[in-house]
Amino acid sequence: MVKQRVLNPKPLFDEPLLLSAFEAQNINPKHARRIWRLFLQQSVSSLDDVPELPKAARALLDAEFTTLSSRIVSRSDASDGSTTKLLIELQDGQRIESVIMRYGDAEFRNYPEEERKRRGETGEAVFKSRKRATLCVSSQVGCAMGCTFCATGTMGLLDNLTAGEIIEQLIHANTVEKIRNIVFMGMGEPLDNYDAVLAAINAMVDTGRFGLSPSRISVSTVGVIPRIHALARDAPDVGLALSLHAPTQPLRIQIVPTAKAWPIDRILAATDAFISHQNKSISSNNRRKHVLVEYVLIAEINDGDEVAHQLGQLLKGRDVLLNVIPYNPTAVPHDYRPPSHAATRSFVDIVKTYGVHTLQRQELGQDIASACGQLVIEN
Repeated sequence: MVKQRVLNPKPLFDEPLLLSAFEAQNINPKHARRIWRLFLQQSVSSLDDVPELPKAARALLDAEFTTLSSRIVSRSDASDGSTTKLLIELQDGQRIESVIMRYGDAEFRNYPEEERKRRGETGEAVFKSRKRATLCVSSQVGCAMGCTFCATGTMGLLDNLTAGEIIEQLIHANTVEKIRNIVFMGMGEPLDNYDAVLAAINAMVDTGRFGLSPSRISVSTVGVIPRIHALARDAPDVGLALSLHAPTQPLRIQIVPTAKAWPIDRILAATDAFISHQNKSISSNNRRKHVLVEYVLIAEINDGDEVAHQLGQLLKGRDVLLNVIPYNPTAVPHDYRPPSHAATRSFVDIVKTYGVHTLQRQELGQDIASACGQLVIEN
């Protein structure tokens, strides 16, 4: 259990902190909502330009709050322009990473071999289509889950982010490019920092602030069962992603050591309940929603034909979309290797025979260490 951080000054866009401070001084919360709307939607940058702001509110804000508590330290851009990684320094000097991903505007070499052949391209041309700028946000400094393929896990859990620090990642990213989608797939286990993540989601979907559709926000988890149930209650319209990586409990514990606390059958029961709740009012099969199941494929660990059959059996008949992600080499203390193209293709083909909707990840950002499993801060 990490100690709760105390920020001074506090982030202006942190709803729990600001509303709590206003309540303590009997300030109407409508003034907080006006400030957020003006700053985020009308380009106001000074409290001097906020009309009808009570003197007590102004004094409190000047004494205890700051517009931004974090700053961009550096920006790295992938060679093909598909991703931008932001290194962000927090108020206390700790650092996190956020990644902007531009799907639909990337070199063909990032696509699976089959897709490149289908389009008849050499792999060098740039594929142009409507951009979908997605921001991968961090929810913690480091991570306690210890996934053996993930560089973030080598840091351990250093701290939880506040809701304001999560929101500021979106604010920073919007200065680079307008963000249309959010995935909580950066550093940390989002459901282990549940209250802050939920408050950030509420700010993101608020029409008076960012106005994102809940369907454009996805939360990834290794399977924190009580919080999956809570998320279905508190944010029922957001997307859910499950970092599975293995079809059996012994193999999953090898890859995700903390998985021993949550058996696979109980995790899938929770994700089934989550997506069933979302689909209960959807009559058309074409519109049904799915849990995104993330599966990092590691050579000679979880990429064999037998494992593929086990995974197909496990997922068949469920409302899931399997996302197969060939392992990205990174600084972990294991001799892991990416699978061959043939092994990846065979794995995907076998799982598909069980009727499981399956895709192979269009991998972006390896050259700037911003791909899946590569985020890490080296102090």
